[in-house]
Amino acid sequence: MRGENQPRAKRNATLTLTPLPAAAPPARSSAGSGHAPTADILSQIIVEGLEEAKAEDIVSIDLFGRTTLADRMIIASGRSSVHVGAIADRVVKACREAGFPSPKVEGMPLCDWVLLDAQNAIVHIFRPDVRRFYNLEKMWSADRPGEAGKS
Repeated sequence: MRGENQPRAKRNATLTLTPLPAAAPPARSSAGSGHAPTADILSQIIVEGLEEAKAEDIVSIDLFGRTTLADRMIIASGRSSVHVGAIADRVVKACREAGFPSPKVEGMPLCDWVLLDAQNAIVHIFRPDVRRFYNLEKMWSADRPGEAGKS
């Protein structure tokens, strides 16, 4: 990093590096599950970014084996369009600070529903009324019709 960013990077390093050692042990082994440990670390960084931005009703859904889109879907709400945009900005910043590529962002002009594509994790940030309308949690829940009996 360049010298002018050094104090900022030092402050942020404390925020992002402290939880990483704790994230490594719970990571699933690559034998059998196929999950990469970095996916679990990325999910933790995203959730911490959401919490720091005061996102509400954070839900994390494991998608591994159900779709090739991502291993995890994280859904959260913001109180207003401005809050939704600020939450999205914070998550992008958290990913960059942790050394991950910046997520691709869709929906920022209106901020009713912002989607972040962070490679192994898809993040949806909604205004509460828009979240209730689309109800992604129900669509992606484990007990969807037709999946209950499948093994």
